[in-house]
Amino acid sequence: MQQAGASVSEVEVTWEDQQNINKFGRLNNRLHELEDEIKIAKETNESLEDASNELILTDEDIVRFQIGEVFAHVPKDEVENRIEQTKEVTEKNLEKLTEEKESIVSQMAELKKILYSKFKDSINLEED
Repeated sequence: MQQAGASVSEVEVTWEDQQNINKFGRLNNRLHELEDEIKIAKETNESLEDASNELILTDEDIVRFQIGEVFAHVPKDEVENRIEQTKEVTEKNLEKLTEEKESIVSQMAELKKILYSKFKDSINLEED
């Protein structure tokens, strides 16, 4: 029995629709993970840049360099090389993460179009 004034149309959720909804959820979770990883990579890049700048300002030929949990006395040139190598690796990782994020955002936009076209206001895919 339908209540007076209620004109809610029930849309059948097919197996394919459920797969799209599940895929959207997985992509959304991965997007949040990527955003965290990108933030960490950016912070690491900034720290490496700061370390590089501090190294330029020092007059020492031998500097303390942290390897794991230990500080070792390492020649300044070697430390500069290690910092540069680490920055390159971090920048490549950041670039890869950004590309993956863009891909996920576009996939999510496509899924939103598909799901909103079928379910209209019956589904909410937006974050508050």
